Amino acid sequence: MGQWFASSLFTNTAKRSRRLAIIVLLAGATTALAASVVTKYSRDARANTVPAASAGVPVTVSRLEPQTVNPFAEFSGRINAVDYAEIRPQVSGRITEIRFHDGEHVSAGDILFVIDPRPYQAAVDKAQADLRTAINNAKFAKAERERGSQLVKSNWLSQETFDQRTNTDEVAKAAVQSAQAVLESAQINLDYAYVKAPISGRVSRAEITLGNLVGSPTAPPPVLTSIVSDNGVYADFEVDEQTYLNNVGNYGQSHEEQQKIPVDVVVRGNGDRVYRGHIFSFDNRIDTGSGSIRARARFDNTDGGLIPGMFVSVRMGNGVIGDALLVPESAIGNDQSKRFVFVVGDGNKAEYRSIALGPQVDGNRVVLTGLKAGDRVILDHLQRLAPGASVVPQMERSRTASN
Repeated sequence: MGQWFASSLFTNTAKRSRRLAIIVLLAGATTALAASVVTKYSRDARANTVPAASAGVPVTVSRLEPQTVNPFAEFSGRINAVDYAEIRPQVSGRITEIRFHDGEHVSAGDILFVIDPRPYQAAVDKAQADLRTAINNAKFAKAERERGSQLVKSNWLSQETFDQRTNTDEVAKAAVQSAQAVLESAQINLDYAYVKAPISGRVSRAEITLGNLVGSPTAPPPVLTSIVSDNGVYADFEVDEQTYLNNVGNYGQSHEEQQKIPVDVVVRGNGDRVYRGHIFSFDNRIDTGSGSIRARARFDNTDGGLIPGMFVSVRMGNGVIGDALLVPESAIGNDQSKRFVFVVGDGNKAEYRSIALGPQVDGNRVVLTGLKAGDRVILDHLQRLAPGASVVPQMERSRTASN
């Protein structure tokens, strides 16, 4: 019995040993296979990534060259009509006609409203009749005076009577003048009953409609409508002292010379339409509180795109800068409060440059610090770049300040 137990124990031990050996062999084979797969994957990954990294990001670059430019300063402004008129009644009465359509063009002298003219026509008729009476009385008084002058010489008429006739003649003359004045006043009031456009331009809507009573003597006259002229517009804005002095220094002190200063107006949106104009006038003093001077520029506005009351950006020259380095706005990035660009460095690697910006010139910015002449500034694909990234530069055609 003991011999059988020992033989069975030996057999079980041998089986466990063989199983352990098989497990070890399988684990080793699995590890070797995994290592082989990892090695192959690593070789394939290196084969795929190394050429892409060496190719780099294709970018467009511009080589900086010093230029002499005339930068401009930008201000906020409002468009105002050259002429603007509020139409108010000058006589009282009921509106019987409206002779225009809202928003149409009217010419100076066109009748816009008719206030019931009958009372004023009657006043004119009466004044004309009174004038005729006064003229007839004056003719009779003059004849009496002339006859009396002959009679008084021959003592057929007393001096007192002649003096009375002279006085009557003078009073009759004054009555004629008074009647003429009353007639003129009545004619003016009749003319006021036909409310006319004082200027040419675009009329607003009728604020008071047909049939309403206007011109009450106890209330200020209401606005019937308004007209803005169509012979150009003004842009009113505030100019800082230094910009004003730079421009006056470049063009001159006289009013005629200052009117040669070019000014642009930019209407934001819809392609940022630019209108060209010139300074019309500067104010007569610089405000001590703000350090600015009021300015007014005039624009032809032939297409009617500048509407009175419109908020616009006004650009005016700010002197001359020599040896300026210009960078397109699109090539400038924002890094919190800093502005930066990428340039092509040694080995065609992207280099980060923090820059300080000056005034704007036709879509470019003057770079004050951070760049030098000859630097190749990267113009596009900024979102794909990082310091040290490989790039494939392609030169852009030569840029000028007029682009």
